[in-house]
Amino acid sequence: MWDSIIEYFSTLEQRPGQRMAFLVGGLLIFWIIEGAIPLLPMKYKRNKLRHAAVNFGFTCIHLVIHTLLAILIVKLSDWCREADFGLIHWFGAGIAGAIIISVLALDFSSWLVHFVMHKVPVLWRFHLVHHSDNNVDVTTGLRHHPGDSLLRGVFFLLLIFVSGAPMYGVMIYQTLVVIATAFTHANISLPKKLDKVLSYVLVSPNMHKVHHHWKQPYTDSNYGAVFSFWDRLLGTFMKMDPKEIRYGLDRYYPNEKDEDFMSLMKRPFQKLHD
Repeated sequence: MWDSIIEYFSTLEQRPGQRMAFLVGGLLIFWIIEGAIPLLPMKYKRNKLRHAAVNFGFTCIHLVIHTLLAILIVKLSDWCREADFGLIHWFGAGIAGAIIISVLALDFSSWLVHFVMHKVPVLWRFHLVHHSDNNVDVTTGLRHHPGDSLLRGVFFLLLIFVSGAPMYGVMIYQTLVVIATAFTHANISLPKKLDKVLSYVLVSPNMHKVHHHWKQPYTDSNYGAVFSFWDRLLGTFMKMDPKEIRYGLDRYYPNEKDEDFMSLMKRPFQKLHD
């Protein structure tokens, strides 16, 4: 079993069609589910397709950037293996250990970069594009300004360097995070008890929606991507009744322009107003 898993994920980077299938498949599945059991009523400027088109514009740029970064990811992972560098090699971890360390390290990179973008004003300028969405649904998951996407890539490379993650570990995590991103942003209503139980280990839809509430301190909480224990351990976990959640921003960007693609692209380079 291990050999088949390792072989598949070790070369998944070379099969962009299959990687895209995970992304598109996740989006479509949760698009359908959120239509059947919505968490909150959406008030799109025009309609859901128009809203999705704006977010897909950012998604396409995000995918191009991370396709280019993949060259560095492969080279760095290979270098770590050849130089026996990183936690995995220092601990002499086997395949199972390598997967666990890779997934945890890379998920921590997701938490850390997210936390940093909220705390550093110049980086928040780029990340606020993600938070400006007034209608958080499955398409919001990859609504990232190019500057945001680049920074995520830098932190991802940093934790590959620290962990020594092999390519199969990298690709397993990237597959997990693609599915998790669609799941946590989807406008789906899970039974409260199920959502609560999930949130002890995984980031659940309700947990992440708190992060998209328009006012601080709720905006500055629940930074996790796949696992929720980073927020619980590091004191950034918060709860809120989903019925009280309101999306968007209470400052920095006019909510009526949350579907203005060009305005969103230019916003990080303009003066922000409280």
